[in-house]
Amino acid sequence: MADMLNPADLWPAPPGGHPKPEPQRWVWAAMDPPERRLRMRELAVWVDWMRTTFELHNKITYCWYRHSAVVEHLTTLCTGWTRIYAGEDAPGRELSEADWINTLHAFLPRIQLAACATGTHQEPPLILPPPAGSEQDFETWLALSDAATVPAIHPAAADLDRRTAELNAPL
Repeated sequence: MADMLNPADLWPAPPGGHPKPEPQRWVWAAMDPPERRLRMRELAVWVDWMRTTFELHNKITYCWYRHSAVVEHLTTLCTGWTRIYAGEDAPGRELSEADWINTLHAFLPRIQLAACATGTHQEPPLILPPPAGSEQDFETWLALSDAATVPAIHPAAADLDRRTAELNAPL
């Protein structure tokens, strides 16, 4: 049994060892509280490993778990890393490890917290409730807006029609 508090146990088993784990899809809101706590501990071990391995200690603050957007991004990176390094076989993914590292670097601006970079946690901004009547305004917009009511037409419809006509032209 893997010890989720030991980063070494996050690595895949050697060939001929244990069966490959099933790919994980983590949806925090859909987890029961005990599972959520277990998965958050698992994520924390992986984040600590990643901060050290990739020298991200100045980019990922120690309070990352208090920021829901950062948790979602780190969850995505973690589950992707697990699928790649735990051996989920996918044809055409010969460079998947390199793709993961590129994705990590692309995510860095989203997981850096300038407000917390000094070592003191700053609460995320409050989410303001929508103004009164905004739901009705949205429904009115859906009913009347060109963006929501104009009939579907492909931007290249005329060209597609011309090509179809050429293919069906009599000889």
